[in-house]
Amino acid sequence: MQAIGVFAAHAADEPTALQELALPIPAPGDNDLLIQVDAISVNPADYRVRLRKQPNGRPDVLGWDAAGTVIACGPGAGHAFNPGDAVYYAGDILRPGCNSAYQLVDWRLVANRPKAWPAEAAAALPLTGLTAWEALFEQLGYAPDVALPEKQTLLIIGGAGGVGSIAIQLARLVPGLRVIATAARPQSADWCRQMGAEWVLDHSLALAPQLEEAGIREVHAVLLLNRPDYYFPILAQLIAPQGKLVNIVPFDQPPELNLLMQKSIRYSWTYMFTRSLFQTADMARQGEILSELTRLANAGRIRTTRSEHLGPITLANLLTAHRRLERGSTIGKLTLTGFSTKESQ
Repeated sequence: MQAIGVFAAHAADEPTALQELALPIPAPGDNDLLIQVDAISVNPADYRVRLRKQPNGRPDVLGWDAAGTVIACGPGAGHAFNPGDAVYYAGDILRPGCNSAYQLVDWRLVANRPKAWPAEAAAALPLTGLTAWEALFEQLGYAPDVALPEKQTLLIIGGAGGVGSIAIQLARLVPGLRVIATAARPQSADWCRQMGAEWVLDHSLALAPQLEEAGIREVHAVLLLNRPDYYFPILAQLIAPQGKLVNIVPFDQPPELNLLMQKSIRYSWTYMFTRSLFQTADMARQGEILSELTRLANAGRIRTTRSEHLGPITLANLLTAHRRLERGSTIGKLTLTGFSTKESQ
């Protein structure tokens, strides 16, 4: 089958940053689904893993956002899915990714994809949807359609990116939660408003005066999606006493957690791969969350965050996606159509 992989860490502008591969079609293990990859989305996780790749003579296949079709089921997966099922998933960062014609994925990480969405639209949702769901509904304690006892404000730092785009939509499902996002460019701010943000702050400027101008007296919770080293001390000042801060991006330097002490601010991480990485007892919860996202999509309550389709998976198109994500100015999600399976066998 066709695939694209990385042998060693190189800048995206170098010709060898990614390379075309010819690999055998894998056979499913007990809990595996063999899935034909119909479409993928590219995430910052892809280029970060590429830049960490140690040369060992073996290629790693990247990619953790896909929509596909089930081709075969392992003995332990047949009760949940059948060949021909249209599915989507983010997968497991320790296994070969979706930059290939076929992929093995544990059935517990998979769900049937939205019926009315094309594969490219569905492929934009899993990784970011899971991240946003876990942050909002598991870490921050909100719940869709469950009204808050008192009106609260959620601030999303980096609302125009992939996670921010779906986090805004999901947060709007919580009655009584005011959703504020940040963006730096007019087109990014417009995108945040399209996703449902009630107010958009310019994160190239001081945030506190803009909140005051908007009449927002307290920020009860923050979802931190980029530049944590810069924003952490600022947010420690902005968040209300007994507020909550959820971060999804690693720091470059250790943060000063003491800044949160006097206000008793609760700090937590969300890392979407934790369940699969450690094979946690609740690993199947990811498939359940994806099923919930499908239900919301089928009901028309959330929309795809795909902003641009780059064409089929080719070396050139995939490198273009990596370069654009590394520049940090991408709005929403970038998607690609899967390999032609006739050419991949």
